[in-house]
Amino acid sequence: MLTTDGPAVFDGVRVPPRVGRLETLLTRLGVTSRLAQDGLLAAAVALMTAGLLVVLFQYVLEAEDLTLGPAQGALLAVATCAQALPLILRRTRPVLCLGLVVAVQVLVVAASPPDLSVGGIPQVIAGYTVGTLLPARRALVVTGAAVPVGVVTAAATALVSGNGLLMPAANHLAAGIGTYVLSALVGGAVATRRRYVELLRLRAEELMRTQRATTQAAIFAERSRMARELHDVAAHHLSGLVVQAAAVARQIDSDPEAAKAGTAWIRGQGKETLDSLRLIVGVLRERPSIDDDGHDAPPPGLDALDGLVRTARTLGDTVELVREGRARALAPIADAAFYRVAQESLSNARQHAPGAPVRMAVRFAEREVSLEVVNARAAGGTPTDSTRQGMGLIGMGERAHLVGATLTTGATPSGGWRVLLTLPLHHEPTNTGGQE
Repeated sequence: MLTTDGPAVFDGVRVPPRVGRLETLLTRLGVTSRLAQDGLLAAAVALMTAGLLVVLFQYVLEAEDLTLGPAQGALLAVATCAQALPLILRRTRPVLCLGLVVAVQVLVVAASPPDLSVGGIPQVIAGYTVGTLLPARRALVVTGAAVPVGVVTAAATALVSGNGLLMPAANHLAAGIGTYVLSALVGGAVATRRRYVELLRLRAEELMRTQRATTQAAIFAERSRMARELHDVAAHHLSGLVVQAAAVARQIDSDPEAAKAGTAWIRGQGKETLDSLRLIVGVLRERPSIDDDGHDAPPPGLDALDGLVRTARTLGDTVELVREGRARALAPIADAAFYRVAQESLSNARQHAPGAPVRMAVRFAEREVSLEVVNARAAGGTPTDSTRQGMGLIGMGERAHLVGATLTTGATPSGGWRVLLTLPLHHEPTNTGGQE
C-alpha cells in the first residue's frame, strides 16, 4: 500500500530515496553528512541575505522614505543574517529549525520599520522543509502556528511606537501565510511527487526482477525437459547398442553371418538414435519448413510400445506386453510421457537386472489409464535397492508430475522392480435420455 505522508512506503517496506545530482556532487567533494550539507546551505543563505540587506538599506528604505537608526539597523542586519543559522538543523530537526527561525523573526519584526514587512529566505526554506518531511496535516498545524507570532509581534511593536495596528498586522499575516503555510504546501506537493516517482522506479525494478526470474524459470524448465529427453533416448538406444555390440564381438569368428546381421542392426539403431536426437535438439532451432525432412514429428506414444518391445526382444530381453481395456486417445504430452516411462523402465531393467523377464501391462479402466512395468530379479543377482534415485527415476517423476499422473516405484517382494504410472481420465457426463 502507498503512503502519501512521510517517507515513501510500499507494501510495508520503506522505499529508499533516490540520491539527487547535487547531493551526489557534495558527496564527491567529501560533504557527506546532512549537517555538513545543510551547513553549506545556511552559509549560502546568510550571504544572500547580506546582499539583500545592502539593497534594502541603500534603495528600498530611501524609496519608501523610511529611516532606521544605527542601533536599529545593526539589530536588523544581525537578526536577518543569524536567521539562516538554524537551517543547519532543517533535515535532522525540522520543527526545531522552524521554531528557531520564527524566534529570530520576532527580533526582525521588532527592528523593522512599522510599515515594512521584512521576510527572509530562511522562513521559506524552513516552511518548505517541514512540508517535505512531516505528514501533511502536521506540517499545516506547525506552520500555521508560526503565522500568529509575527502578527502579534507586529501589533505589539505598533502599540509601543504609537502607530496603527491594522496595516502592520495585515502585512505580517499575509507574509506569514505566504512564507510558512504556502511553502509547506509546496514542499508537501514536491515530496508527494518524489515519492510517486520513487514508487514508479521501485515498481519498474520489481517488474524487471520478476520478468528475469520468470525467464530463468522457463529456461530451467526447458533445460530439464531437454535433459529428460536426452537421457531417455541415450539410455534406451545406447544400452541396446552396447548389448548388441558385445554379441557381435563374440560372433565375429564363430558366426560371421550373424555378426554381419548384428552390425546392420547396430547401424539401424544408430540412425534411429540420431533421428531421435535431431528431434530433441530441433526445438532449439527455428521450426523447419514444410519441405524439411520431418524431424519435427511428435514423439511416440502408447501405440509405439509394440515396436519398443520388439527392439528389446531383439536385444535378447524377455518382455511380455499386455493390454487391457478399451484403448482411448490421450493428450499428446501424456501419451509421450507413458512411452518415455516404458522406455526408461526397460532400459533400467536391462541395466540392473540383465536377463530377467519383464512384464509390461497397459490398462484402460473407466476413470484412469495405467502402465505397469515389473521385472523379476536377475538370476544370481542381488535384490534391487529401493533407495536408488538415478536420473531415470527423477525424469519419470518429473514427467508424471507434468501430466498430473501418479508414479509409484519400488522393489517387489521377490527382489525385482516395479514401476506404476497412473493417470486419471476425465469424461464428459453421458446423456441417458432422461429429461433435464
